Amino acid sequence: MRRLLKPVLITLAALLVLASAGFYGWTRVARYPAFPEAATLARSAETERGWYVFQPDGEVRGGLVFYPGGLVDPAAYAPLMQQVSDRGILAVIVPMPLDLAVFGIGRADDVIEVYSDVDTWAIGGHSLGGAMAAEYVNSGADSIDGIVLLASYPAESTDLSGLPIGALSIYGTEDGVSGDVFEESLQRLPVDATLVEIEGGNHAQFGDYGPQEGDGVATIDRTEQQRMTARAITVMVEGLE
Repeated sequence: MRRLLKPVLITLAALLVLASAGFYGWTRVARYPAFPEAATLARSAETERGWYVFQPDGEVRGGLVFYPGGLVDPAAYAPLMQQVSDRGILAVIVPMPLDLAVFGIGRADDVIEVYSDVDTWAIGGHSLGGAMAAEYVNSGADSIDGIVLLASYPAESTDLSGLPIGALSIYGTEDGVSGDVFEESLQRLPVDATLVEIEGGNHAQFGDYGPQEGDGVATIDRTEQQRMTARAITVMVEGLE
């Protein structure tokens, strides 16, 4: 029996290694790289921990931990987070294992601990990153004062409606990836959540990458979509004080 069991275990182990290698390879092939200008900006903000940290020049009026979208280079969100920082909010992009936030839901803990002098914190993300930010909040993170969802929404099994925190959901009318789910998702967000519709925006233009498979064609440019997004985020975070 033992002689038969050993080759079976070896075969299973080999299959697991092959499957893991295949999954890793797929994440690299399917990845959306940041545009060169965004990558350069991100490098200038990168810390030893691998985070991209955008510090305001003056008074810090709050902090935002940001989870990137699935398979999107985190550097792609540098221009948007720079705009948020320019408005007085400490913005920290947290890279994820294999660029999938599902494998790093709790990474906001370290950011909040390192920047303990920041009194007000929001967590947010784009697409899958936003959904995982919602899972982080749902886990009982009492240091979070608000959540920001970009082209994103909580899972159907995740109900944040009873939490005493702020909430902001932003989406583009030409989003072809997420679908028409944002109005409905408000029932799973905290009371008085704000829903912002960006006319002509799409899914991918919250970051500097793309185009994204299945997305609609935006009728406004990326700069305008991100400007409107940064302004809405700033208003929301400042309102948490």
